[in-house]
Amino acid sequence: MPRAGLNLDAVVDAAVVIADADGLDSLSFAKLAMELGVRAPSLYNHVECLGSLKAHLTSRALSLLLDATRDAMAGIAGREALAAFGRTQRDFAKAHPGLWSAFKLPIAQWSDAAQRTADSYVALALAIMRGYGLAGDDAIHATRVVRASLQGFIDLEVGGGFGLKQKVDLSFDTLLSMLHVSLSQYPVTTGHKQLRAAK
Repeated sequence: MPRAGLNLDAVVDAAVVIADADGLDSLSFAKLAMELGVRAPSLYNHVECLGSLKAHLTSRALSLLLDATRDAMAGIAGREALAAFGRTQRDFAKAHPGLWSAFKLPIAQWSDAAQRTADSYVALALAIMRGYGLAGDDAIHATRVVRASLQGFIDLEVGGGFGLKQKVDLSFDTLLSMLHVSLSQYPVTTGHKQLRAAK
């Protein structure tokens, strides 16, 4: 029986269930229509195409991660904030592997709301960098390194890439410690060297 009151939020909710259970690549309008109890053509009243639906999932992932990360980072800075940022991403990826995949997708055209969410999430990362005395280009470069390191580790873990007996939790803590040490010593620019020497 068709589900009453079908709207965009309901469609995205159902897409999240499918993506988390079976993987983002498994998402299709046919599978989504079956999940919702509707005919596939009716979905086009709410989303233009599969690419548009995945863009909505990316926006949903950003929003959820932003809220969770804000809560985790409230009132802390430096190493603690870095750890909270990384652990929130890791916990999110484990709980929502489909949304985690969507989180990393590029979007050609952001809605204003999605852009504000993305900007706010980047602002949290830059706030961590300020705790290490980094600003401007140095903060951007450092943020990219942190992002690549965290996402690379998490993707390997979620994908079952760590097969040795050593505890993955300890490996993740090691990653956070190494990032902390690297950020504490970066950058090599004269201005920041003088700033640290003065502290």
